[in-house]
Amino acid sequence: MKRAVKRVRVGSVNVKGYSRSLNADKYEAAKVALLRVLPRKAPGMSQSEMFGAAKRHLPAKHFPGGAKAEWWIKSVQLDLEAKGVVVRDANAKPLRWRRAK
Repeated sequence: MKRAVKRVRVGSVNVKGYSRSLNADKYEAAKVALLRVLPRKAPGMSQSEMFGAAKRHLPAKHFPGGAKAEWWIKSVQLDLEAKGVVVRDANAKPLRWRRAK
């Protein structure tokens, strides 16, 4: 018998009122990986730097061969940014993110 997949509700800083239910285990794994690599101080990381660094910390159990890793990292980043855990330097080119202080 298959066990029920735990779900977590996420938001997005880009779309007010956005809410979506995602696999909680994959979300948590991507969150741990992202927070492990994001610095607390400026200049933070660009999106490509963030993807490259976080992908190295994703468990193969949830992301075999890196499958959909960037989608999950971006989803977590947008949710954590909406919650104030991650901040964006909108003046930087390219955009850069870091952990909130």
